[in-house]
Amino acid sequence: MTLTRKQLLKAMAGAGAAVIVTPQAHASGSRVIERDVCVIGGGASGSYAAVRLRDLGRSVVLVERKGRLGGHTETFHDPVTGGTVDVGVAGYHDIPLVRHHFGRFDVPLQFSRTDPSTIRFADHRTGLPVDNYRMPPVSRLSEYANVLEQYPYLEDGPDLPDPVPAELVAPFTDLMAKHGFADLAPFLYLVSQGRSDLFDLPALYEMKYLNGPAVHAMLTGTTVTTSRRNNSELYEKITTFLGDDVLLNATLTGVSRDRAGVRVLLRTPHGPATIRARRLVVTVPPPLAGLDMDSTERALFSRFSPGGYYTSVLRLPGVPQVPIQNVSADASRQHMPSMPGMYLLAATGIPEIFIAYYGSSRPQPETRVRADILGALGRLQSTGVLPTTQPRFEMFASHAPFLLSVSGRDIADGFYRRLSALQGRRNTFYTGAAFHTNDSTLLWRFTESLLPRI
Repeated sequence: MTLTRKQLLKAMAGAGAAVIVTPQAHASGSRVIERDVCVIGGGASGSYAAVRLRDLGRSVVLVERKGRLGGHTETFHDPVTGGTVDVGVAGYHDIPLVRHHFGRFDVPLQFSRTDPSTIRFADHRTGLPVDNYRMPPVSRLSEYANVLEQYPYLEDGPDLPDPVPAELVAPFTDLMAKHGFADLAPFLYLVSQGRSDLFDLPALYEMKYLNGPAVHAMLTGTTVTTSRRNNSELYEKITTFLGDDVLLNATLTGVSRDRAGVRVLLRTPHGPATIRARRLVVTVPPPLAGLDMDSTERALFSRFSPGGYYTSVLRLPGVPQVPIQNVSADASRQHMPSMPGMYLLAATGIPEIFIAYYGSSRPQPETRVRADILGALGRLQSTGVLPTTQPRFEMFASHAPFLLSVSGRDIADGFYRRLSALQGRRNTFYTGAAFHTNDSTLLWRFTESLLPRI
């Protein structure tokens, strides 16, 4: 049987061929890639979507601006000891989806064990130890879990009832006071990460981030992580699995969409490329640069406010492996620390190696974050909380924009209902933290729910 050129190209696309180059494109040095689906962003959501779409028989191409997949999942490899430590995403909920996803790529899991009793407390603003604060027992989280049980739909995605319950729209500080666990504030903030104004935001955001499965895992000690202390291994193996269907170090320069499909223009290390696809899956924080947004998309995405979250690996010679949490001595403020700033200097178990976690209500320049961390370390040394040492940054990672939010009024007015209505519109689907929350496990589950429509 003799195939026409058009039939041959269609057959190759359906088989997941890596790159289709037309004679005209070859002559100009550009590539034309035809796929069923183009996925933008290679973090937790994007890499999972690409793998599962391939499983379902769709040809797919995954576009990532960095030189690796994994997004916020980053792992530090200590050149001195050979040890590894996860700097970004540290754990996952123990559910069948997680076990299957890691298992198919031969990445073994184990339960993650932590001992909060080893944490020391100090005010990073003054450098002084805080001896009048005691970490509440983890069992107290059951009080918060009882509130979460009233809103099980928060685990599933952005869809909210109409009208939205007033408790979700009011600040999280109000919810803590109403239910009698305001004293848990420093502990809840420690395990929530990121935005320093988190408790002043609508309660919806804390309750989606510190969600039911997350609280259950903390209460039962069933958070899982990789046995080899290398969560990035999953994404390295996904990169190998997808092969030429992953475009790394790719810069998006334009996206146009019409009834026939989508066209994505890129700059890649191998020259310009054009992707032609039937569907577009966007997993990066909106707005996506170069996207041909209409007035509806522009109006919705402009409402988001981003937070800042940063993780740094520090080498601190001579410092014992004891974590130091930033808390205030002021009990009238529930010992909440002054922010933005470093809220935890975490021990890693690797000699001399610590992780500095830094939170802010808005994205910050890297130079300021580094300077703030060094300033806090200097104050802790000046008071003897830390021994005198010469800190050195081994790794710095920005997770901004982190935890995109809108106002309580926007939520009450149906913002997330309108956001959900974008799914499938203009051949585009959305997943990722802005459409749910910063939780890899829940994002995989949410993405799975979208696949039949894509």
